[in-house]
Amino acid sequence: MEHCDIAVIGAGPAGAAVAIQAARHGARVVVFDKAARGRDKVCGDGLTPRAVTALHDLGISLDEAHLIEGLRMIANKTERELPWPAGGRFAPYGAVWPRRRLDAYLVAAAEEAGAEVIWETEALPVFDDDGRVIGVEADAERWMADLTVAATGAPGAVAKMLGTNRVEGEPFGLAIRTYAESPRHADRHIEACLTLRDEHGTPVPGYGWMFPAGDGTVNIGVGALSTMKGFKKLNLNTLQDSYRSLVQEDWELGPNIEKPRAWRLPMSAQRRHGPGWVAVGDAAGLVNPMNGEGIDYGLESGMLVADLFNDDPATAPDEYDRLLGERFDSFLRTGRRFSFLIGHPRILRSGLRFAVGTEAIANITLQVMGNLVDADTPGAAGRVVRVADKTLAMADPLLRRTRATA
Repeated sequence: MEHCDIAVIGAGPAGAAVAIQAARHGARVVVFDKAARGRDKVCGDGLTPRAVTALHDLGISLDEAHLIEGLRMIANKTERELPWPAGGRFAPYGAVWPRRRLDAYLVAAAEEAGAEVIWETEALPVFDDDGRVIGVEADAERWMADLTVAATGAPGAVAKMLGTNRVEGEPFGLAIRTYAESPRHADRHIEACLTLRDEHGTPVPGYGWMFPAGDGTVNIGVGALSTMKGFKKLNLNTLQDSYRSLVQEDWELGPNIEKPRAWRLPMSAQRRHGPGWVAVGDAAGLVNPMNGEGIDYGLESGMLVADLFNDDPATAPDEYDRLLGERFDSFLRTGRRFSFLIGHPRILRSGLRFAVGTEAIANITLQVMGNLVDADTPGAAGRVVRVADKTLAMADPLLRRTRATA
């Protein structure tokens, strides 16, 4: 039997952030991952200014990433190219950093800080007679830990054991991506097409993206919310092909470098903490329903729990959940409710015209899609989200009764 201060299940950005920060505080941290070292996590690869700021806070250099100056939004015939906001608490730029390289860089930083990373090993939480998590079981070996962190991404065995599965009835997302060569690989804007349609012509609440990686390739993909009419019959490969045909000429795309790969985006969690454990990142449902992005939330939540454990291991889980609620709950709750609205084709069409109709409103859309809004965000974007939170709270029962998939 081994002992560590913190056992982390999952070596993605959220798990690595816990390991980096906690190890630097002097804790003994052991990270377990089922995959082999160097694995590629399917993802859009985009880093918002919020994610860039979190990486700066971790002391991570972005020399290997391709820096992004802003977002190009396309809705029907309207196109707006907007810079990331400057002068706020987040960096004035984003980045594209393919996950194979980003994750490897973060894991290396964790190991340099003193964390131990064990690959090709499935770790599952171990409970005592009172239901407290006291560590993990990994390859028939038990590791006792003062705190166990679930950084496992989408739901699986760990989520089932801890009760962190998605809240039934809440929205979730699906996405698919691949890579292709393009002479525009060094473009300084990521591109989001907000007007997608499935093979039946039904508007899709989601978007198609072009994320230039700066290495000769672009990440091309599409994502959709579960609130759309006919979601269960949605063919992601067909939607991807349709979007690819729209951008083929403008981006001079070469053939797909690999087969398109899909993944699920959890946007809620039944629980995100308990005695002896916490969930971070996607495992805690920390995904923006408006864009499917969660790397920034994963990094922030990972650092937060490490700092709280360093302050007081006994109170860390409860304090973590409280602070997460203050920081993120109202915005993410508003996003989930809003997704019920845009699941209706007519509302989606009207909403998209409004979202990019003027530059002032488009800048609010930019901040929402860039994860730059919290409960205490100043300015127009913060006010809009706070008003939307109150308004949609009153409309929530109606939104659920009339959801498009019904």
